[in-house]
Amino acid sequence: MHIKILGSGCAKCNRLEQLTREAVAELGIEASFEHVKEMDRIMAYPIMTTPALVVDEAVKVSGRMPSKDELLAWLKAG
Repeated sequence: MHIKILGSGCAKCNRLEQLTREAVAELGIEASFEHVKEMDRIMAYPIMTTPALVVDEAVKVSGRMPSKDELLAWLKAG
């Protein structure tokens, strides 16, 4: 599983990465992380606001902080 956090590195973006890492650890799954901060790469995804979470190239959420339950459900589903 490849997880991308899209965002400039603001507090919300960093918090999303931290929460996602915690959810991955809780589920005991293998995942690689990438924090995409370059605006041209972020704009390649169909999002209007950051932070955004991309799992295996599928945008799961953008513009808001998901709940832990949402994160766990998305990560379980792959």
